[in-house]
Amino acid sequence: MVSEIQPTSKKILWAGYIATALPVLLLLFSASGKFFKPEGMEANIEPLGWKMAQMTWLGIVELACVIIYLIPRTAVFGAVLLTAYLGGATATHVRIGDPYYFPVIAGILVWLGIYLREPRLWELAPLRK
Repeated sequence: MVSEIQPTSKKILWAGYIATALPVLLLLFSASGKFFKPEGMEANIEPLGWKMAQMTWLGIVELACVIIYLIPRTAVFGAVLLTAYLGGATATHVRIGDPYYFPVIAGILVWLGIYLREPRLWELAPLRK
């Protein structure tokens, strides 16, 4: 049975864009730090168990996930990839006893943003019925 997808209201669509923009901006800022390696970064990542030599590749992975998320055709796959990436960030912080709520909140916003922007997901998770 093929159901007709209701058009999204402009308010819901804009809420989705805002919820999408917040984690995207956070992740782009994070990736830029991995590329530009500001002074003092090594002291901050050492307790996390990462090495400076790994930062460029980690930034590439982060940036690739964000780009895939921003392309409408691949946005759901991008959300899955960002969930995995942010899950790793959460695990890294939990392991050393750091606060871990930023990657969790970012992951929630990733899915909230795509859920509000993509009516086809409403069939999978009918929170609005």
